[in-house]
Amino acid sequence: MIRTRLAGALAAAALAVAVVAGTDAAVATGAAAASTPHTVGSPAPDAPTPSDFWLATAHGDVWNFGATASYGSASSLPLAHPVVGIVPTQTGLGYWLVASDGGVFAYGDAGFHGSTGAIALNKPIVGMAPTPDGAGYWLVASDGGVFAYGDAGFHGSTGAIALNEPIVGMAPTPDGAGYWLVASDGGIFSFGDAAFSGSTGAIHLSQPIVGMAPTPDGAGYWLVASDGGIFAFGDAAFHGSMGASPTPDPAEKVVSSETGAGYWVVDQNGTVHAFGDALGSAPPPQGLMFRSVTPGDAVALFAFAQLGKPYIWGGNGPTGYDCSGLTLASWTHAAGITFARVADDQYHTAGQPVALDALQTGDLVFWGSNQSDWTSVYHAAIYVGGGRIVEATGDHVQLNSLGQWGSGDLMPNGRHP
Repeated sequence: MIRTRLAGALAAAALAVAVVAGTDAAVATGAAAASTPHTVGSPAPDAPTPSDFWLATAHGDVWNFGATASYGSASSLPLAHPVVGIVPTQTGLGYWLVASDGGVFAYGDAGFHGSTGAIALNKPIVGMAPTPDGAGYWLVASDGGVFAYGDAGFHGSTGAIALNEPIVGMAPTPDGAGYWLVASDGGIFSFGDAAFSGSTGAIHLSQPIVGMAPTPDGAGYWLVASDGGIFAFGDAAFHGSMGASPTPDPAEKVVSSETGAGYWVVDQNGTVHAFGDALGSAPPPQGLMFRSVTPGDAVALFAFAQLGKPYIWGGNGPTGYDCSGLTLASWTHAAGITFARVADDQYHTAGQPVALDALQTGDLVFWGSNQSDWTSVYHAAIYVGGGRIVEATGDHVQLNSLGQWGSGDLMPNGRHP
Protein backbone atom coordinates (compact mmCIF):
# COMPACT_ATOMS: atom_id res chain seq x y z
CA MET A 1 0.00 0.00 0.00
CA ILE A 2 1.35 3.41 -0.95
CA ARG A 3 0.35 5.92 1.69
CA THR A 4 3.24 8.37 1.89
CA ARG A 5 4.94 10.59 -0.62
CA LEU A 6 8.47 9.35 -0.95
CA ALA A 7 11.73 11.19 -0.56
CA GLY A 8 13.20 12.79 -2.18
CA ALA A 9 16.16 21.78 -29.13
CA LEU A 10 14.94 21.28 -31.67
CA ALA A 11 17.88 22.74 -33.71
CA ALA A 12 15.75 23.81 -36.63
CA ALA A 13 12.45 21.99 -37.04
CA ALA A 14 13.53 18.42 -37.84
CA LEU A 15 17.30 19.04 -37.88
CA ALA A 16 19.70 17.10 -35.68
CA VAL A 17 23.43 17.47 -35.91
CA ALA A 18 25.73 14.47 -35.76
CA VAL A 19 29.45 14.80 -35.39
CA VAL A 20 31.01 11.39 -35.86
CA ALA A 21 34.76 10.75 -35.74
CA GLY A 22 35.41 14.47 -36.10
CA THR A 23 33.38 14.83 -39.31
CA ASP A 24 30.41 17.19 -39.32
CA ALA A 25 27.24 15.80 -40.89
CA ALA A 26 23.70 17.12 -40.83
CA VAL A 27 21.07 14.43 -40.23
CA ALA A 28 17.41 15.18 -40.94
CA THR A 29 16.03 13.56 -38.74
CA GLY A 30 -25.44 5.46 -14.76
CA ALA A 31 -24.16 4.54 -11.16
CA ALA A 32 -20.68 5.26 -10.00
CA ALA A 33 -18.39 2.68 -11.51
CA ALA A 34 -16.98 0.06 -9.16
CA SER A 35 -13.37 -1.11 -9.17
CA THR A 36 -13.62 -4.78 -10.07
CA PRO A 37 -10.71 -7.14 -9.28
CA HIS A 38 -8.77 -8.30 -12.33
CA THR A 39 -6.22 -10.94 -13.18
CA VAL A 40 -2.78 -9.66 -14.07
CA GLY A 41 -1.97 -10.21 -17.74
CA SER A 42 0.20 -8.84 -20.52
CA PRO A 43 0.27 -5.09 -21.27
CA ALA A 44 -2.29 -3.74 -23.70
CA PRO A 45 -0.90 -3.90 -27.24
CA ASP A 46 -1.10 -0.17 -27.92
CA ALA A 47 -0.24 1.01 -24.41
CA PRO A 48 3.08 2.82 -23.81
CA THR A 49 6.08 0.71 -22.78
CA PRO A 50 6.13 0.80 -18.96
CA SER A 51 9.20 2.35 -17.37
CA ASP A 52 10.35 2.34 -13.75
CA PHE A 53 11.04 5.72 -12.21
CA TRP A 54 10.77 8.08 -9.29
CA LEU A 55 9.14 11.49 -9.68
CA ALA A 56 10.35 14.20 -7.32
CA THR A 57 9.16 17.77 -6.81
CA ALA A 58 10.86 20.92 -5.59
CA HIS A 59 9.14 20.39 -2.23
CA GLY A 60 10.94 17.09 -1.70
CA ASP A 61 8.00 14.84 -2.56
CA VAL A 62 8.90 11.61 -4.33
CA TRP A 63 6.58 9.01 -5.84
CA ASN A 64 7.72 5.58 -6.99
CA PHE A 65 6.45 3.85 -10.11
CA GLY A 66 6.88 0.26 -11.27
CA ALA A 67 9.65 -1.82 -9.72
CA THR A 68 11.09 1.08 -7.75
CA ALA A 69 10.49 1.16 -4.00
CA SER A 70 9.97 3.87 -1.42
CA TYR A 71 13.01 4.88 0.61
CA GLY A 72 12.10 8.16 2.31
CA SER A 73 11.02 11.76 1.76
CA ALA A 74 12.23 15.29 2.30
CA SER A 75 8.73 16.72 1.97
CA SER A 76 8.25 16.83 5.74
CA LEU A 77 11.54 18.63 6.34
CA PRO A 78 11.83 22.42 6.65
CA LEU A 79 13.76 22.83 3.39
CA ALA A 80 15.61 26.13 3.10
CA HIS A 81 15.91 25.75 -0.68
CA PRO A 82 14.05 23.74 -3.31
CA VAL A 83 15.05 20.26 -4.42
CA VAL A 84 16.55 20.39 -7.93
CA GLY A 85 17.55 16.79 -8.57
CA ILE A 86 16.96 13.14 -7.72
CA VAL A 87 19.71 10.65 -8.60
CA PRO A 88 19.26 6.88 -8.19
CA THR A 89 22.11 4.64 -7.08
CA GLN A 90 23.42 2.09 -9.58
CA THR A 91 21.60 -0.70 -7.75
CA GLY A 92 18.27 1.13 -7.95
CA LEU A 93 17.90 0.52 -4.21
CA GLY A 94 18.22 4.14 -3.16
CA TYR A 95 18.65 7.70 -4.34
CA TRP A 96 19.97 11.10 -3.42
CA LEU A 97 17.97 14.31 -3.42
CA VAL A 98 19.93 17.52 -3.89
CA ALA A 99 18.69 21.03 -3.15
CA SER A 100 19.71 24.26 -4.87
CA ASP A 101 21.93 25.15 -1.89
CA GLY A 102 23.73 21.81 -2.28
CA GLY A 103 22.00 20.15 0.63
CA VAL A 104 22.11 16.38 0.05
CA PHE A 105 19.55 13.88 1.36
CA ALA A 106 20.46 10.20 1.06
CA TYR A 107 17.96 7.34 1.10
CA GLY A 108 18.12 3.57 0.77
CA ASP A 109 21.62 2.41 -0.12
CA ALA A 110 22.72 5.92 -1.12
CA GLY A 111 25.59 7.02 1.12
CA PHE A 112 25.93 10.57 2.44
CA HIS A 113 29.42 11.91 1.69
CA GLY A 114 29.02 15.64 2.21
CA SER A 115 27.22 18.72 0.94
CA THR A 116 27.52 22.45 0.32
CA GLY A 117 24.51 23.16 2.54
CA ALA A 118 26.63 25.26 4.93
CA ILE A 119 28.62 27.04 2.20
CA ALA A 120 27.66 30.43 0.74
CA LEU A 121 27.51 29.62 -2.97
CA ASN A 122 27.96 32.15 -5.74
CA LYS A 123 25.38 30.34 -7.88
CA PRO A 124 22.81 27.62 -7.10
CA ILE A 125 23.47 23.93 -7.49
CA VAL A 126 21.78 22.58 -10.61
CA GLY A 127 22.88 18.96 -10.77
CA MET A 128 24.53 15.95 -9.20
CA ALA A 129 26.36 12.92 -10.60
CA PRO A 130 27.51 9.84 -8.67
CA THR A 131 30.85 8.15 -9.23
CA PRO A 132 30.76 4.80 -11.07
CA ASP A 133 30.97 2.80 -7.82
CA GLY A 134 28.47 5.04 -6.00
CA ALA A 135 30.94 5.81 -3.21
CA GLY A 136 30.97 9.52 -4.00
CA TYR A 137 29.38 12.24 -6.07
CA TRP A 138 29.89 15.62 -7.64
CA LEU A 139 27.63 18.64 -7.31
CA VAL A 140 27.67 21.29 -10.04
CA ALA A 141 26.47 24.89 -9.84
CA SER A 142 25.03 26.98 -12.65
CA ASP A 143 28.36 28.78 -13.06
CA GLY A 144 30.14 25.43 -13.44
CA GLY A 145 31.54 25.33 -9.95
CA VAL A 146 32.19 21.68 -9.05
CA PHE A 147 32.16 20.20 -5.56
CA ALA A 148 33.52 16.66 -5.06
CA TYR A 149 32.70 14.27 -2.20
CA GLY A 150 33.58 10.70 -1.24
CA ASP A 151 35.75 9.06 -3.89
CA ALA A 152 34.83 11.72 -6.47
CA GLY A 153 37.96 13.46 -7.70
CA PHE A 154 38.04 17.17 -8.49
CA HIS A 155 39.32 17.70 -12.04
CA GLY A 156 38.44 21.32 -12.70
CA SER A 157 35.52 23.68 -13.14
CA THR A 158 34.29 26.73 -15.04
CA GLY A 159 33.64 28.63 -11.82
CA ALA A 160 36.07 31.38 -12.83
CA ILE A 161 34.94 31.57 -16.48
CA ALA A 162 32.32 34.02 -17.75
CA LEU A 163 29.83 31.67 -19.42
CA ASN A 164 27.48 32.70 -22.21
CA GLU A 165 24.77 30.44 -20.81
CA PRO A 166 24.44 28.62 -17.46
CA ILE A 167 25.57 25.08 -16.81
CA VAL A 168 22.59 22.72 -16.60
CA GLY A 169 24.27 19.39 -15.82
CA MET A 170 27.29 17.13 -15.81
CA ALA A 171 28.21 13.58 -16.74
CA PRO A 172 31.20 11.56 -15.48
CA THR A 173 33.39 9.48 -17.77
CA PRO A 174 32.96 5.69 -17.50
CA ASP A 175 35.96 5.32 -15.16
CA GLY A 176 35.06 8.38 -13.08
CA ALA A 177 38.44 10.02 -13.75
CA GLY A 178 36.86 12.99 -15.49
CA TYR A 179 33.61 14.67 -16.37
CA TRP A 180 31.86 16.92 -18.83
CA LEU A 181 29.84 20.00 -17.96
CA VAL A 182 27.09 21.06 -20.35
CA ALA A 183 25.50 24.50 -20.69
CA SER A 184 21.97 25.30 -21.85
CA ASP A 185 23.29 26.33 -25.28
CA GLY A 186 25.05 22.98 -25.61
CA GLY A 187 28.49 24.33 -24.78
CA ILE A 188 30.70 21.48 -23.50
CA PHE A 189 33.53 21.77 -20.99
CA SER A 190 35.80 18.72 -20.50
CA PHE A 191 37.91 17.89 -17.45
CA GLY A 192 40.15 14.99 -16.41
CA ASP A 193 40.04 12.17 -18.96
CA ALA A 194 36.85 13.52 -20.56
CA ALA A 195 37.53 14.21 -24.24
CA PHE A 196 35.94 17.12 -26.06
CA SER A 197 34.14 15.79 -29.15
CA GLY A 198 32.04 18.77 -30.16
CA SER A 199 29.19 21.00 -29.00
CA THR A 200 26.19 23.01 -30.13
CA GLY A 201 27.60 26.19 -28.63
CA ALA A 202 27.70 27.90 -32.04
CA ILE A 203 24.30 26.61 -33.20
CA HIS A 204 21.05 28.53 -32.73
CA LEU A 205 18.83 26.13 -30.81
CA SER A 206 15.05 26.30 -30.80
CA GLN A 207 14.97 24.85 -27.26
CA PRO A 208 17.64 24.70 -24.54
CA ILE A 209 19.84 21.70 -23.86
CA VAL A 210 18.78 19.96 -20.65
CA GLY A 211 21.12 16.97 -20.36
CA MET A 212 23.81 14.74 -21.80
CA ALA A 213 24.91 11.11 -21.72
CA PRO A 214 28.29 9.62 -22.70
CA THR A 215 28.66 6.51 -24.83
CA PRO A 216 29.75 3.38 -22.90
CA ASP A 217 33.40 3.81 -23.94
CA GLY A 218 33.41 7.55 -23.19
CA ALA A 219 34.56 8.45 -26.70
CA GLY A 220 31.43 10.42 -27.49
CA TYR A 221 28.21 11.75 -26.08
CA TRP A 222 24.65 12.79 -26.86
CA LEU A 223 23.01 16.06 -25.87
CA VAL A 224 19.24 16.33 -25.49
CA ALA A 225 17.14 19.48 -25.70
CA SER A 226 13.87 20.09 -23.87
CA ASP A 227 11.90 19.26 -27.03
CA GLY A 228 13.67 15.90 -27.33
CA GLY A 229 16.06 17.02 -30.05
CA ILE A 230 19.25 14.92 -30.04
CA PHE A 231 22.79 16.00 -30.97
CA ALA A 232 25.47 13.33 -31.33
CA PHE A 233 29.25 13.78 -31.09
CA GLY A 234 32.32 11.57 -31.22
CA ASP A 235 31.41 7.89 -31.57
CA ALA A 236 27.81 8.60 -30.49
CA ALA A 237 25.58 7.73 -33.45
CA PHE A 238 22.37 9.58 -34.21
CA HIS A 239 19.38 7.20 -34.21
CA GLY A 240 16.48 9.65 -34.12
CA SER A 241 14.88 12.27 -31.92
CA MET A 242 11.62 13.85 -30.80
CA GLY A 243 12.68 17.24 -32.15
CA ALA A 244 10.12 17.34 -34.95
CA SER A 245 7.26 16.07 -32.77
CA PRO A 246 7.87 17.09 -29.15
CA THR A 247 5.50 15.94 -26.43
CA PRO A 248 3.76 18.39 -24.04
CA ASP A 249 5.90 17.31 -21.10
CA PRO A 250 9.52 18.35 -21.72
CA ALA A 251 12.35 15.92 -22.23
CA GLU A 252 14.64 15.70 -19.23
CA LYS A 253 17.26 13.05 -20.00
CA VAL A 254 18.95 11.01 -22.67
CA VAL A 255 20.07 7.55 -21.50
CA SER A 256 22.45 5.31 -23.43
CA SER A 257 21.60 1.68 -24.10
CA GLU A 258 24.07 -0.87 -22.73
CA THR A 259 25.76 -1.23 -26.12
CA GLY A 260 25.73 2.44 -27.03
CA ALA A 261 23.93 1.59 -30.28
CA GLY A 262 20.77 3.31 -29.11
CA TYR A 263 19.29 5.52 -26.44
CA TRP A 264 16.12 6.57 -24.68
CA VAL A 265 14.82 10.11 -24.48
CA VAL A 266 13.01 10.40 -21.14
CA ASP A 267 10.34 13.02 -20.49
CA GLN A 268 9.79 14.54 -17.05
CA ASN A 269 6.68 12.36 -16.56
CA GLY A 270 8.56 9.08 -17.07
CA THR A 271 7.56 8.53 -20.69
CA VAL A 272 10.40 7.02 -22.71
CA HIS A 273 11.05 7.30 -26.44
CA ALA A 274 13.38 4.57 -27.66
CA PHE A 275 15.80 4.77 -30.59
CA GLY A 276 18.33 2.38 -32.10
CA ASP A 277 18.74 -0.86 -30.19
CA ALA A 278 16.81 0.63 -27.26
CA LEU A 279 13.58 0.01 -29.17
CA GLY A 280 11.22 -2.38 -27.42
CA SER A 281 12.76 -1.97 -23.98
CA ALA A 282 12.94 0.56 -21.14
CA PRO A 283 15.94 2.22 -19.48
CA PRO A 284 17.16 1.46 -15.95
CA PRO A 285 15.10 3.17 -13.21
CA GLN A 286 15.33 6.93 -13.57
CA GLY A 287 14.97 9.80 -11.10
CA LEU A 288 13.01 12.68 -12.63
CA MET A 289 12.12 16.16 -11.46
CA PHE A 290 8.41 16.69 -12.09
CA ARG A 291 7.10 20.21 -12.57
CA SER A 292 3.63 21.50 -13.42
CA VAL A 293 4.14 22.39 -17.07
CA THR A 294 0.71 21.44 -18.44
CA PRO A 295 -2.79 21.38 -16.92
CA GLY A 296 -2.49 17.58 -16.95
CA ASP A 297 0.63 17.81 -14.80
CA ALA A 298 -1.32 19.80 -12.21
CA VAL A 299 -4.06 17.15 -12.35
CA ALA A 300 -1.52 14.41 -11.65
CA LEU A 301 -0.06 16.34 -8.72
CA PHE A 302 -3.55 16.74 -7.22
CA ALA A 303 -4.17 13.02 -7.65
CA PHE A 304 -0.80 12.19 -6.03
CA ALA A 305 -1.87 14.20 -2.98
CA GLN A 306 -4.85 11.82 -2.59
CA LEU A 307 -2.69 8.66 -2.45
CA GLY A 308 -3.62 6.35 0.40
CA LYS A 309 -7.09 7.83 0.86
CA PRO A 310 -9.79 5.14 1.04
CA TYR A 311 -11.81 3.85 -1.87
CA ILE A 312 -15.42 4.87 -1.18
CA TRP A 313 -18.23 3.91 -3.55
CA GLY A 314 -19.61 7.20 -4.88
CA GLY A 315 -16.82 9.12 -3.14
CA ASN A 316 -16.07 12.61 -4.47
CA GLY A 317 -13.43 13.52 -1.88
CA PRO A 318 -11.81 14.88 0.04
CA THR A 319 -12.15 11.97 2.50
CA GLY A 320 -12.20 9.26 -0.15
CA TYR A 321 -13.00 8.53 -3.78
CA ASP A 322 -14.25 5.98 -6.20
CA CYS A 323 -12.53 5.71 -9.58
CA SER A 324 -14.53 8.31 -11.51
CA GLY A 325 -14.84 10.53 -8.45
CA LEU A 326 -11.02 10.81 -8.38
CA THR A 327 -10.74 11.60 -12.08
CA LEU A 328 -13.42 14.29 -11.89
CA ALA A 329 -12.14 15.86 -8.67
CA SER A 330 -8.58 15.99 -9.97
CA TRP A 331 -9.51 17.82 -13.17
CA THR A 332 -11.99 20.11 -11.39
CA HIS A 333 -9.70 21.19 -8.56
CA ALA A 334 -6.41 21.33 -10.48
CA ALA A 335 -7.52 22.63 -13.87
CA GLY A 336 -11.03 24.02 -13.41
CA ILE A 337 -12.46 21.56 -15.95
CA THR A 338 -15.59 19.54 -15.23
CA PHE A 339 -17.27 16.68 -17.05
CA ALA A 340 -19.60 13.74 -16.43
CA ARG A 341 -19.49 12.04 -13.02
CA VAL A 342 -19.53 8.32 -13.87
CA ALA A 343 -16.93 6.33 -15.77
CA ASP A 344 -18.94 5.29 -18.83
CA ASP A 345 -20.20 8.83 -19.43
CA GLN A 346 -16.66 10.15 -19.00
CA TYR A 347 -15.43 7.77 -21.68
CA HIS A 348 -18.27 8.84 -23.98
CA THR A 349 -18.18 12.62 -23.50
CA ALA A 350 -15.19 13.97 -21.53
CA GLY A 351 -13.07 16.12 -23.81
CA GLN A 352 -11.53 14.56 -26.89
CA PRO A 353 -10.55 10.94 -27.59
CA VAL A 354 -6.81 10.22 -27.67
CA ALA A 355 -5.00 7.11 -28.88
CA LEU A 356 -3.32 5.00 -26.19
CA ASP A 357 0.08 5.59 -27.77
CA ALA A 358 -0.43 9.37 -27.60
CA LEU A 359 -1.54 9.69 -23.97
CA GLN A 360 -0.44 12.77 -22.06
CA THR A 361 -0.13 13.31 -18.32
CA GLY A 362 -3.60 13.80 -16.84
CA ASP A 363 -5.48 12.03 -19.65
CA LEU A 364 -8.19 9.59 -18.60
CA VAL A 365 -7.99 5.87 -19.37
CA PHE A 366 -10.81 3.35 -19.08
CA TRP A 367 -11.71 -0.32 -18.81
CA GLY A 368 -14.91 -1.96 -20.06
CA SER A 369 -16.34 -5.41 -20.74
CA ASN A 370 -16.90 -4.61 -24.43
CA GLN A 371 -14.32 -2.46 -26.20
CA SER A 372 -16.85 -1.34 -28.82
CA ASP A 373 -19.57 -0.34 -26.33
CA TRP A 374 -19.07 2.76 -24.20
CA THR A 375 -21.88 1.75 -21.85
CA SER A 376 -19.80 -1.27 -20.74
CA VAL A 377 -17.11 0.95 -19.16
CA TYR A 378 -16.73 0.21 -15.44
CA HIS A 379 -13.42 1.81 -14.40
CA ALA A 380 -11.46 5.03 -14.97
CA ALA A 381 -7.97 6.18 -14.02
CA ILE A 382 -5.56 9.08 -14.59
CA TYR A 383 -2.55 8.54 -16.82
CA VAL A 384 0.76 9.80 -15.44
CA GLY A 385 3.38 8.82 -18.01
CA GLY A 386 5.74 5.93 -18.62
CA GLY A 387 2.83 3.48 -18.83
CA ARG A 388 1.75 4.32 -15.25
CA ILE A 389 -1.53 5.50 -13.71
CA VAL A 390 -3.04 6.77 -10.47
CA GLU A 391 -6.43 5.27 -9.61
CA ALA A 392 -8.96 4.69 -6.87
CA THR A 393 -9.23 0.91 -6.73
CA GLY A 394 -9.20 -1.90 -4.19
CA ASP A 395 -9.36 -0.17 -0.81
CA HIS A 396 -7.43 3.05 -1.53
CA VAL A 397 -6.01 5.50 -4.08
CA GLN A 398 -2.81 4.04 -5.49
CA LEU A 399 -0.20 4.06 -8.26
CA ASN A 400 -0.24 1.20 -10.78
CA SER A 401 0.60 0.12 -14.31
CA LEU A 402 -1.69 0.87 -17.23
CA GLY A 403 -1.26 -2.73 -18.41
CA GLN A 404 -1.73 -4.38 -15.00
CA TRP A 405 -5.00 -6.10 -15.95
CA GLY A 406 -3.96 -7.18 -19.42
CA SER A 407 -5.27 -5.95 -22.74
CA GLY A 408 -8.74 -7.50 -22.76
CA ASP A 409 -10.74 -4.79 -21.01
CA LEU A 410 -8.60 -1.70 -21.67
CA MET A 411 -10.69 0.56 -23.88
CA PRO A 412 -9.14 1.48 -27.25
CA ASN A 413 -8.62 5.16 -26.47
CA GLY A 414 -8.30 7.54 -23.58
CA ARG A 415 -9.86 10.99 -23.20
CA HIS A 416 -8.18 14.38 -22.97
CA PRO A 417 -10.54 16.71 -21.01
